[in-house]
Amino acid sequence: MKKILIVFTGGTFSMMIDKKTGGAVPWYSGEELLGMIPEAAKLADITCYDFGKYPGPHMTPELMFDLSKKIKQQLVEKEYDGVIVTHGTDTLEETAYLLDLTINTEKPIVVIGSMKNSSEPDWDGPRNLIDAIHICLNENSKNMGVLVCLNGEINAASEVTKTYTEEIDSFHSLDFGSLGFVQKGRVVFNRLPRLLETLDAEKIVTNVDMLTAYAGMNDKFFKFTTDSGTEGIVVEALGVGNVPPPAFEGIKYAVNKGIPVVLVSRCPAGETLDIYSYPGAGKHLHNIGVIFAEYLNGQKARIKLMLALGVTKDQTRVKEIFEK
Repeated sequence: MKKILIVFTGGTFSMMIDKKTGGAVPWYSGEELLGMIPEAAKLADITCYDFGKYPGPHMTPELMFDLSKKIKQQLVEKEYDGVIVTHGTDTLEETAYLLDLTINTEKPIVVIGSMKNSSEPDWDGPRNLIDAIHICLNENSKNMGVLVCLNGEINAASEVTKTYTEEIDSFHSLDFGSLGFVQKGRVVFNRLPRLLETLDAEKIVTNVDMLTAYAGMNDKFFKFTTDSGTEGIVVEALGVGNVPPPAFEGIKYAVNKGIPVVLVSRCPAGETLDIYSYPGAGKHLHNIGVIFAEYLNGQKARIKLMLALGVTKDQTRVKEIFEK
């Protein structure tokens, strides 16, 4: 049987309803969860590793980076054929993308979660775990980067996002569609990820802020975060990559202070482009040195910027990392 490492980090996957509060809380360990899904042991030789019992909002970039190091260490020390990570769905895409950018391996790594907790009759955790095992067992899953699988849909960590607050059918790649699917143990891939890349970051610079543009936005938040000592800013711009003129002045203020500014769109799909040249538009932003992040959303661009700053503080190099 193939050897698979399952790393449990908590999330709704591990939760049950607390009778005192009436709400779901982290409860089960990895071994306890595997005991509730006995068919998993019939498919592979499974090793369980408890990283923690973190709800999604409790995961931090520091914890994500530590998780990456732990997985890399395990892959070096032992001959696993694949890795599965269970995770809270609120920040799942960020952790998955960080793992994708920091772990260079041909072996499949699959990040899963659960939209329902174990106290609910439609708990989706067991199915997602079994699907992930089938993905790890499939030879076509090699060299695909980090994958995300919920509700039978396989997506690239670099492309997927959470689209609903609590629906089981929540994780989708809005720009490019899924890579494939799992159906009754059969794994089908329809395409490759659009982009596979890794960053050799020995540390992560977490002092990076994110601001969302809105109608009538001025420069105050950009000046505040710059003067507060931020080391990077991600801007969720309007449309294809534009901001109100007063906000442009705030961005220029940050750039002139030597702060790398990365631009994404606040739209759920589409890339950033410098195709407009009215005041505050993309042409002027790009001309002053703002970095365009193509199809990344804000939360992924922030992860990438934190890692890029862990590689280099040279803004030209940071720009190359994003715009190559």
